[in-house]
Amino acid sequence: MTIDLEALYIDLHRHPELSFQETRTAGIAAQHMRDLGLEVIEGLGVTGVAAVLPNGEGPVVWLRADMDALPVAERTGLDYASIAHGRDPAGNEVPVMHACGHDMHVSALVGAIERLVETRDQWTGTVVAIFQPAEEYGAGSQAMIADALLERVPRPDVVLGQHVTPLPTGTIGVRPGTQMAASDGLTVMLYGRGGHGSRPHSTIDPIVLAAATVMRLQTIVSREVDPRDVAVVTVGSMHAGLKNNIIPAEAKLELSLRYPDDEARDRILAKVERIVNAEAAASGVETPPTITTDHSLPPTINDADATARLTAAFDGAFGEGTVLDPGMFTGSEDVSWFATEAGVPLVFWFWGGVDSEAFAKATAAGTVDRDVPTNHSPFYAPVLQPTLDNGVANLVVAAREWLADKAS
Repeated sequence: MTIDLEALYIDLHRHPELSFQETRTAGIAAQHMRDLGLEVIEGLGVTGVAAVLPNGEGPVVWLRADMDALPVAERTGLDYASIAHGRDPAGNEVPVMHACGHDMHVSALVGAIERLVETRDQWTGTVVAIFQPAEEYGAGSQAMIADALLERVPRPDVVLGQHVTPLPTGTIGVRPGTQMAASDGLTVMLYGRGGHGSRPHSTIDPIVLAAATVMRLQTIVSREVDPRDVAVVTVGSMHAGLKNNIIPAEAKLELSLRYPDDEARDRILAKVERIVNAEAAASGVETPPTITTDHSLPPTINDADATARLTAAFDGAFGEGTVLDPGMFTGSEDVSWFATEAGVPLVFWFWGGVDSEAFAKATAAGTVDRDVPTNHSPFYAPVLQPTLDNGVANLVVAAREWLADKAS
């Protein structure tokens, strides 16, 4: 029985789940893999799934898709838009949306495995489908590795993965070397002295301190990083206070930092620490601030030889000009840990999910930033087709490039 991939995608989009809570999604993926005759391991790294398709002697290819959604209220207007809610790690009720396309990733991987099962008379080797949790936390791949993934399934000869992105449909973006940035998520706690809003002189106001810190942090990239280098310092969250006439005792900032390599990471982290402490000292704090690293992700580095090989395969399958160099993305991923831990090449690429005519129109008008929603936006959703079919085809072509052809 052929899997209705469009129905699968719509169902997953309607029922998103937060990181390490992907029980329904994982169950659906696992059941499809069992129905296709694969050997399935569930509960890897909490909610991860690995499915093994052995087909004789030959290379072992890992195909990876992430499953988790984001705490975003969907505003796409789609008939199948999510109205789901969930609980974040702090126990707060939040809206949940597949704002990064992971529902498309899962659907494409299910479709690719179905296609590989149907054509197993044409190839030999082993395919391992990895349905990974908690990419948005940067923790899911390590959780699966810590749960003995590499000992419980055949070790790979190559790790392959893809991400839907706001490129026009029919295009693939991939480059050798650093494809995505390294990143750190930081929580900065600023400690003041609370008091009555009518007596600010008797307090140390952490809100003023937080505001000054946020503004000064913006000068790291604009004034302390060579314009030819890549770095991002984003303050994505600031929380302080509960009432207009109370000066609170503390404020919390949550930062997202991006850089191409460890040397840049060390420089940016040192600058953040210097500014946070200097602004606190300027405010006369009695308790020094604290800086906690919530997650740390390595750069996603594509193996040069494997990338050249796959680029040629994509061009051969889809036509010259399909593959473009998108430059280094300042987003981050945790897929590289699979390849690093296994000691094998990684190729991770992007595929377009924006209607090609709409993209061309926005490009001509100079309105791409305004009219083409990006991942993590409440308006982001790839066009269902041909995005889904393209995602399936990409994975099949990539896997077959490494799998051995069966002698006729």
